[in-house]
Amino acid sequence: MTDVAAKDSLTVTDNRTGQTYDIAITDNTIAAKDLGQIRLDEEQPGLATYDPGFVNTASCRSSVTYIDGDKGILEYRGYPIEQLAEKSNFLEVAYLLVHGELPTKEQYDSWVHEITYHTFVHENVKSFMQGFRYDAHPMGMLMASVGALSTFYPDARNISDADNRHMQIVRMIAKMPTLGAWSFRHAQGKPYVYPDNDLGYTANFLSMLFKMSESKFEADERLVKALDVLFILHADHEQNCSTNAVRSVGSSQVDPYSAVSAGIGALYGPLHGGANEAVLRMLKRIGSKENIPAFIDGVKDGNERLMGFGHRVYKNYDPRAKIIKKSAEDVFEVTGTNPLLDIALELEKIALEDEYFVKRKLYPNVDFYSGLIYEAFQFPPEMFTVLFAIGRTPGWLAQWSELVQDKDQKIARPKQIYTGDRELTFTPASERWS
Repeated sequence: MTDVAAKDSLTVTDNRTGQTYDIAITDNTIAAKDLGQIRLDEEQPGLATYDPGFVNTASCRSSVTYIDGDKGILEYRGYPIEQLAEKSNFLEVAYLLVHGELPTKEQYDSWVHEITYHTFVHENVKSFMQGFRYDAHPMGMLMASVGALSTFYPDARNISDADNRHMQIVRMIAKMPTLGAWSFRHAQGKPYVYPDNDLGYTANFLSMLFKMSESKFEADERLVKALDVLFILHADHEQNCSTNAVRSVGSSQVDPYSAVSAGIGALYGPLHGGANEAVLRMLKRIGSKENIPAFIDGVKDGNERLMGFGHRVYKNYDPRAKIIKKSAEDVFEVTGTNPLLDIALELEKIALEDEYFVKRKLYPNVDFYSGLIYEAFQFPPEMFTVLFAIGRTPGWLAQWSELVQDKDQKIARPKQIYTGDRELTFTPASERWS
């Protein structure tokens, strides 16, 4: 208890005891441990916060990604996502996220060279993936194979060594498209395609996905660019569910492959990575533009769900959605128009003008158009989260690297509020069952 409150502090009065406490405010937050001093008496535990889903709890300090949901701003290391998507490429953005600054020409060339020549995986990894059932979900295969990489690189456990961390980061960014493409080919019963070091990162991924009998696979540059942009848009997004999983598992000081496989597991869930598939199902169920008014009425009445609108963070137009909408147009120039796009455009137009949705700040998010693009590439819905994971890998690794070097971090161990029975008397089975 203090007599004079500092300007940057929160004054709290505990009405149970009448005592007043001053809690310091730093970066618009208070330290949860400072609430621990508020207690009924020395025999009782101190005050804690209850925050399911971390709705209003900061778990770390980070300089990787900045989001202002009310204004629709997304920045990687201070650079607006709009500029990065238009003027950069995925590997340069990956370097920015991991290293904290844009590369020089020499740094970029070295970075690209390292990643290009680490795209191959051990042949035993190939055998491991071939052991999955013919109908194994690609995301489950990716999660398992990334976790398995920790056994191929046991030195990855030495996370305190900066050079070692760099090597594992390069390996994972390089090998993720290979593992993702092989999981795709496995589901189709097709032979796995090895990386082509003559191709760029995204073009090589498309080659491993779709190459058949041709000696050299050449993808349309517009498709390469569109997929590269999608990877950029998904590269990081602050402390989302999968990033939190990477940080939480990484806090035990495990190797980065195990931590990232935990992130893949979180992304696997329909509430995180599966939203664009839900958008496709919704558009197909609507069927035509003529059915949109009835669907909108169903949403208002609570009988339908408007998928791809609204976001946990954004209370404005998701900046990624504007970029991805332009990418969709570029892709359809190559693949031909998807009739679902006409439904999506009309649905967006109506929703943005309807007071019901405007009042609730329901704007299109990144998932609203991404599923249409993936479908145009002829990806089955089960591959959508794999594509998401490949793009998100640099962000996961940047966050993991930041965690490892953050001296404030401790092993994740949240409090709980116990609601069960106490001090029961045990009755032996011989008496309970007689």
